[in-house]
Amino acid sequence: MVRFNKGAWLLATSAAMILAPGAAHATDGYFLNGISIVDKGHAGAGVANPETPLTIGVNPAGIAEIDPQVDVGITMFTPRRQFTGSGGPGFTPTGTVKSTSNYFFLPSAGATWKIGDNTAVGVAVFGNGGMNTHYDNVTNPACASPPLPSSNGVYCGGNAGVNLIQAFVSAGVARKLGDHLTVGVAPVFGMQIFHAQGLAAFSGLSVDPTKMTNNGNSTSTGFGVRLGALLKLTPDIKLGFSWQSKMKMSRFKEYSGLFADGGKFDIPSSFTVGLSMRPVPMVTFMADYRHIEYQGVASVARSSLTPAPFGSAGGPGFGWTNVDEYKFGLSVTPTEKLTLRAGMSFNNNPVQSQDATLNILAPGVSKEHFTGGVGYKTSERSAVNFAFVYSPDATTTGIEITPAGPNPGHAIELKMHQFEVGLGWSHKF
Repeated sequence: MVRFNKGAWLLATSAAMILAPGAAHATDGYFLNGISIVDKGHAGAGVANPETPLTIGVNPAGIAEIDPQVDVGITMFTPRRQFTGSGGPGFTPTGTVKSTSNYFFLPSAGATWKIGDNTAVGVAVFGNGGMNTHYDNVTNPACASPPLPSSNGVYCGGNAGVNLIQAFVSAGVARKLGDHLTVGVAPVFGMQIFHAQGLAAFSGLSVDPTKMTNNGNSTSTGFGVRLGALLKLTPDIKLGFSWQSKMKMSRFKEYSGLFADGGKFDIPSSFTVGLSMRPVPMVTFMADYRHIEYQGVASVARSSLTPAPFGSAGGPGFGWTNVDEYKFGLSVTPTEKLTLRAGMSFNNNPVQSQDATLNILAPGVSKEHFTGGVGYKTSERSAVNFAFVYSPDATTTGIEITPAGPNPGHAIELKMHQFEVGLGWSHKF
C-alpha cells in the first residue's frame, strides 16, 4: 500500500505540472513523437515492445508484459516557430517574424501492478498533444489604416498566438490469453486548455465576435478509450496493435466564435501497428506505422477558406490533413547495466499551402525526427533514462489570405524545427 500511495502521489503531481500554463508541444502535427523517455529514445516506436508503464498511452496490452514498476520523466521541449512574408505589400508583415517563448517542460508518470500471473493494471498521466505560438506586437505598416483593431501586430491585433495544452489520465487493464496473445483496454480522460490572442481583425467574419479572441484560458474535457493487442509470433518476434477512439470534448465556450460548430475541438482518433524483432539477445529492432485522423475533427480539418463564418456549423478550420507516420527504433544492450537507443521517424506535413495564413498560429509542419537515448541501471530494480530528439527545418508556403480575401502578391512561408531532451527514472516493485 505504501508503494501504491507513492506512485499515486507522483501521478497527481505530474498531472498538475502537465496542465500548468506554458506547457506546450508540437511534433507529429500536434501529437507527441513518443510518450515515455524510453520511447522518445527510439522515435516513439515500440507498440510491439512495451518497456514502461506509459505503454498505457501507446498499447495498453503491454502492461501485462512488464514487471510491476513506477516510471517518471520530464522533458524540455524547444520548438522554434517562425514565418516569413515576401513579395508585395501584405496584411501580415514582410520579412521574418519569430515566435517567442521557446522553452517548455512536460512531465509524465505511470505505474503498473500485477493481479495474479496473467493480469495487470496500471495508471498513467501524460501529454499527447498541444501547440503554442506567441508573436510579439511587431511593427506592421499594413495596420496603419483604420478601422483595424491595432496599429501593429501579425494580424493587426497586437500580440498574437495560441496556446493549446492537452493532458490525459488513463487507467488500464491487460490480460494474457495463453502464451501468444495479450490484450488490453484503457479508458482515457482528457483535458484541454486553450487561449488565443491577436485575432480581432477577423472578428467580423465570426458568428460571435466577442468569442473570437483574447478571452483568456478556456477549458474542455472529455473521455475516450484505447484498445491494444500484442501477438507473440515467436519469443523474439512480436506484433503490436493499438487504437485510440475519437474523444468528443466539451466546447471551448470562450472561443465559440473561433472554432467550428460553436467551439468544438475534439481529439482525433488514431491507430498504430508495429513489429519488434530481437535477432540476437542484446539487440531489438522496432518498426511502427501510425495514422492520425485529423480529418475527423472539423475545427482542425476544414479549410480556412470555407465560405462560412468562424464558429458556425460547417465553419472554417485550419485545413489539416491526416498524418501517416513511419517510426523505426533500435535498442542495444552491450552490458547488463547499459542500454543504447536510436530512432528516426517520417510523416507527411498536415498543413496545406492554401491555409498558411491561419496556420501562422499553428505551424505543425515537422516531417522528420532523429532521436537517441541512453538507459543505465543504477541497481537491480532502478534505472535512469535519457533521450534526445531533433526535428530539422520543415516548411509550408502559400499565398496570404486577408480578412478581405486572398492576396496573391504576398506569400507566407511557415517554418519550424525542434529540439527535445528528457530525463526519466524507473523503479521495479
